[in-house]
Amino acid sequence: MEGKKILIVDDEPDILEILTYNLRKEGYQVETASNGEEGLKKALEVMPDLIILDIMMPQMDGVEVCRNIRNQRVFDNTLIAFLTAREEDYSQIAALDVGGDDYITKPIKPRVLMSRVKALMRRNLKTEEENEAANQTIIGDLVIDRERFRVMQSGKEVELAKKEFELLNLLASKPGKVFTRDEIFNKIWGTDVIVGNRTIDVHIRKLREKLGDDYIKTIKGIGYRYEF
Repeated sequence: MEGKKILIVDDEPDILEILTYNLRKEGYQVETASNGEEGLKKALEVMPDLIILDIMMPQMDGVEVCRNIRNQRVFDNTLIAFLTAREEDYSQIAALDVGGDDYITKPIKPRVLMSRVKALMRRNLKTEEENEAANQTIIGDLVIDRERFRVMQSGKEVELAKKEFELLNLLASKPGKVFTRDEIFNKIWGTDVIVGNRTIDVHIRKLREKLGDDYIKTIKGIGYRYEF
């Protein structure tokens, strides 16, 4: 977890000092803000992995800060943990309702704090890995990354044109399945686009030139399938 960035937003200097000391001791990069408005500006500057956010602050409270953050797509992967007084049950509910991931009750115990922070970071790492896996097709030595529009073969990137990528991605989505020429036309070019009869053949030839002949098999008179 070393190197992860944490922003602490709290109007109590003692809290900022205690949290900063303990988090830096564990290897985290720590930034602080003393009110909600400053916290929003700092968040955009440093793009933290986690924001530890006090609920009860003057001018703009933590719930409003969280609402603002959750309305910005750049913070989709940012965790938010609230600091709440033990008796503030209504605040805890409001905090989670606006998109908080967890809350830590005051008075803060350093060991409990570190345990909660580490648990949040692990959860976020797992989510990132799951999202990455969901956007990838891995078959043998070939990795098709749909999010980055990138293909890797034996660890080396293969440059493909857009339609070449889409065609490969379609065939590799169901290895062994024979995709008919009509299916390929409809899924890659759409029914409203008129292309020549040799269009698919040309793209298949280009894929074979770039990847080798072992990946895509021609099923004569029907279409193509991805070999595995």
